[in-house]
Amino acid sequence: MVLKFLTIFIFLFQITYIYSLENGLARTPPMGWMTWQRFRCVTDCQNFPDSCIRYFKHSVFKFKKNLMYLSEKLIREMADRMADDGYLEAGYNYIIVDDCWLATKRDKDNRLQPDPVRFPNGIRALADYVHSKGLKFGIYEDYGTLTCGGYPGSIDHLELDAETFAEWTVDYLKLDGCYADIHEMDEGYPLMGHYLNKTNRQIVYSCSWPAYQEGTIQPNYTKIAEYCNLWRNYDDIDDNFGSLNDIIQWFASKQDNLSLVHGPGSWNDPDMLIIGNYGLSYGQSRAQMAIWSIMSAPLIMSVDLREIKPWHSEILLNKNLIAINQDKLGIMGKRFLVVNNVEIWKKTLENDKTAFVFYYPLPYGTPAVINVPLTELGLNKSEIYNIFETFTGQLVGQFKKGDLLKVRVEPSGSVFACWAESANFEQKPKSKSTLFKN
Repeated sequence: MVLKFLTIFIFLFQITYIYSLENGLARTPPMGWMTWQRFRCVTDCQNFPDSCIRYFKHSVFKFKKNLMYLSEKLIREMADRMADDGYLEAGYNYIIVDDCWLATKRDKDNRLQPDPVRFPNGIRALADYVHSKGLKFGIYEDYGTLTCGGYPGSIDHLELDAETFAEWTVDYLKLDGCYADIHEMDEGYPLMGHYLNKTNRQIVYSCSWPAYQEGTIQPNYTKIAEYCNLWRNYDDIDDNFGSLNDIIQWFASKQDNLSLVHGPGSWNDPDMLIIGNYGLSYGQSRAQMAIWSIMSAPLIMSVDLREIKPWHSEILLNKNLIAINQDKLGIMGKRFLVVNNVEIWKKTLENDKTAFVFYYPLPYGTPAVINVPLTELGLNKSEIYNIFETFTGQLVGQFKKGDLLKVRVEPSGSVFACWAESANFEQKPKSKSTLFKN
């Protein structure tokens, strides 16, 4: 009887966990670069020859010849920039090709194939080039019958596509959810994760599963966190502050539930970093980087790294913000206080340190100035604290736990970011500090 009971228990355990991802990957939020926000499915290769992803049909052969390598050229040049301009060294190690890389039909064996004109050397050759730069290679597919751009989807070929990605030495899969039944996703997305694991290749699995269910049915985030390394929750980000702020407010409104499933190996994803494109001011660019870091969100850039301005790259490469984002505890920072319309976000870090972001989204013409007691910030365990400004590492001051912290924040989406650490009266604080390890 005992043996029979044990056999039934093991069988049920296997049924429950056979598709569990458990791949040991993404122990900190993934960092990298993705094509979509900046390059999307650009079709006008005549006017946008350096950013076109789709083949521009032209009757004159010489135009075809000039455009043959544009897609490969784009990805290779981004890989070069990531490797040579400090992004890889800072931790941005994935380069991910989003939608529109595919041919319009599968091959005779039902395998996925890239567009032969835009990717004439194939995906494996492109992955090899990316790997030669010390980077990891990511790719896009869709759980449904078609991708969002109208290319072949995976729903009837999940195992075959997983095998294909492994043969191409893919390191990261983004699986979108267009043209799919949202009620079938609870089974389909775990099944794809199972097939990825079955290949024995380590592939980070990014799901769009809850993003399609939110607003219609309640996503099962416990299950999603079990089967995906990261997942999109909400709308795509667009290149403007309204979109950015809308995402921030959505995550703040859902943070108590989302934070329960957020941590090493499983991350909520508010979407790409749009810093360096056209829509954000200097202050708003700093805000996105600071809040994504506080939330322990994936840091996936989508920007033309060949044309990025120095101040954009300085924000993206800020070592203190990256250290906050990559903190080993993996805690999802939250908005925990609002004072005179200034949102205060907080994240607990390793070594008894705490990171803060003061965010002022309102479009008023005058900066906000607030005075917040350290005790209201939760800084009450030590008698004295050193507080450092995050972007520069400069000392803001040394404070007793009963003191007020005076903060000035510019309007229209700017931030003041800092971190606090315990100190003592006997030791004079440094004028400048860092959170990152050399």
